Amino acid sequence: MNLDRRQALAAIIFAASVATIGGAWLYESLGYLPCELCYKERIPYYAAFALAPLAGFTARTGRAGLARGAFLLLALLFAADAALSVYHSGVEWKIFAGPSDCSGAVNQAGSMADFMKQLQTVKVVRCDEPSLYVLGLTLANWNALITAALAGAAGFAARMVKRDPARRV
Repeated sequence: MNLDRRQALAAIIFAASVATIGGAWLYESLGYLPCELCYKERIPYYAAFALAPLAGFTARTGRAGLARGAFLLLALLFAADAALSVYHSGVEWKIFAGPSDCSGAVNQAGSMADFMKQLQTVKVVRCDEPSLYVLGLTLANWNALITAALAGAAGFAARMVKRDPARRV
């Protein structure tokens, strides 16, 4: 079976999503726990597990409207995730204030006794302190690059469907 460009882009988006989440799970298994923002940045990848195959299949079967919609939704999700990753990178670099539940002042309890009790029961992974650098970039930095590329690929595929929905490229 020959893949056209739209199907190939859907397969690339799917494979990149699986690889990215697989890499995140690998780092977790090595003891690098994600912060709250990291968990939120994974949502578009999980959505891509369903949307990318849908986009590829509908492009192959000539359902241009559905294929275009799936690609556009992927593009929007990944573009929003790129923006969130840029924000997360800014939090790590202390450019932006992070969410109060994973950055900022450590003691947000009413008293020292409350704070000590919280320390015994909760492990908070801070959003403003990267625990891992890969080739000089944090995982939030890498995610910004990956999601921007995936948003571009999905947007390009959506334009291809709109421009020539029936043609096998």
